[in-house]
Amino acid sequence: MLVASAATAGQAWLMQPVLDRIFLQHDRTALVVLPAALVGLGLVKGLAGYGQDVMMLRVGQRVVADVQARLFAHLLRADMAMFVTRGTGPLMSHLTYDATMLRTAVSIGVTGLLKDGLTAIFLAGLMFYQDWRLACFAVIAFPVAMVPLTWLSGKVRRLVREMQRGMGDIAGRLEQTFAGIRQVKAYGQEAREAERTRRQLDAFVDLQSRTTQIRSLATPLVEAATALGIAMVVLYGGSQVMQGATTPGAFFSFIAALILAYQPIKSLSRMNAQLQEGLAGAERIYALIDREPSVRDRPGAPALRRGDGAVRFEGVRFGYGGAAPALDGIDLDIPAGSTVALVGRSGSGKSTVCNLLLRFWDVDGGRILVDGQDIRDVTLESLRGSMALVSQDVNLFDDTVAANIAYGRPGASEVEIREAARTAAADRFIEALPDGYATRIGPHGLRLSGGERQRLSIARAMLKAAPILILDEATSSLDTASERQIQDALDRLMQGRTTLVVAHRLSTVLHADQIVVLDHGRVLESGTHRSLLARGGAYARLHRMQVAEPPLADRFADSAV
Repeated sequence: MLVASAATAGQAWLMQPVLDRIFLQHDRTALVVLPAALVGLGLVKGLAGYGQDVMMLRVGQRVVADVQARLFAHLLRADMAMFVTRGTGPLMSHLTYDATMLRTAVSIGVTGLLKDGLTAIFLAGLMFYQDWRLACFAVIAFPVAMVPLTWLSGKVRRLVREMQRGMGDIAGRLEQTFAGIRQVKAYGQEAREAERTRRQLDAFVDLQSRTTQIRSLATPLVEAATALGIAMVVLYGGSQVMQGATTPGAFFSFIAALILAYQPIKSLSRMNAQLQEGLAGAERIYALIDREPSVRDRPGAPALRRGDGAVRFEGVRFGYGGAAPALDGIDLDIPAGSTVALVGRSGSGKSTVCNLLLRFWDVDGGRILVDGQDIRDVTLESLRGSMALVSQDVNLFDDTVAANIAYGRPGASEVEIREAARTAAADRFIEALPDGYATRIGPHGLRLSGGERQRLSIARAMLKAAPILILDEATSSLDTASERQIQDALDRLMQGRTTLVVAHRLSTVLHADQIVVLDHGRVLESGTHRSLLARGGAYARLHRMQVAEPPLADRFADSAV
């Protein structure tokens, strides 16, 4: 950049000897030397410009890629509340749209600011070297133009923030629509969803138009300032040439420097808007990066000392975001190697117990102990490493069957993966796939049936071999036939492990060592299936309701039979 800028100023400086020695003095030597010098300076400027473009673009791309990687890693460590409150659409907008604006600012804006700024400085230095009075006349108009340019910068940044929020809303709308595409089509709402998205896009385009209008005001401001500066130079400089105080060559060299300086100054005014957009993107990105998660390791926290997997809840209270308590002082004792089932109506706090045990959220009061250790006093990695989760919402990745099974143990051998699949009763359907364990299963495992996806989830938990197992309504979305097959695999998975079962169907927990009935975040009663039925309380009422009216999936299965 320094070389390219200096070469530009050198070209303007050569205008003085070109005019004086060639056109006025008719110097034949200068007629050969000076054009060659101009060609040489042009080559130097071109090569230097090429080098700085390639190097700065590479640096700019690397900087933004590092920021994106840092933001993504930070989001992976963020609280679950971040994903619940913000949604994935706006977060994706941060990673893509905001980062793209930052990339433009770094790769183009910062590069241009440095290069054009250096060029303007060299040319201004040349003008002051040649005639400081003329230089003062030339630059006096630009401070006048800076006041509205500064106002424009602030206005552009505010509008860009609105654009970023709008893009986040659009990304959220698209994410929700595509995730619920079956419902959209089933209810014939394609036109309605398309219109809603169209309105959001139209509002975004309006913001873009307003931003472009304000950004474009910089050009006429700089044009007017430049014209005023040139006019004042011509007026004063022309009188100096007429009076013999300076030569025509020196004057025209000065004019050449002024005209050459016009282009970088004009570019700087345009790039300022790009820089404002990039700064707005950087503000949003670093606001996320600077946001520390509330659920994190305490300084110097040790790893969990693995024992047999005993779990204890002592007076645990918790509410989501200041809402009504999801858990209101519950006490649970889950002995090592036992199976405890949580039952109750929807919203009673069953899944919240699992979320707190996995420390997706921290308790508001009380404490949770694993093998006698408060889970807030140990590292998250070691805590979650001692647990395996199988839930009703099976999350599989667009990868091979083997990679999905080994997700919790990436270094597992092929023999271990196949053994886990066999124990989960998944080996038969896997071997029937086109490429067996190397078959890619598509986004969210959509190429597999619900039962097949659930078996892969169980195989993944099998392979992890954690002492504590959490089953969060693992069979609630399956029909009776599939449930019975999956339940056999779950029974094998539960052997020798401390198991916490969240169940909607009471038929799946009849043999649990302890059944805990929750209601509005409180424990109503607990005991075995037989003792609770004999008590005739809340559990007995739930049991009578399910016996009298079996779940919908069961009724459809019976009808099919």
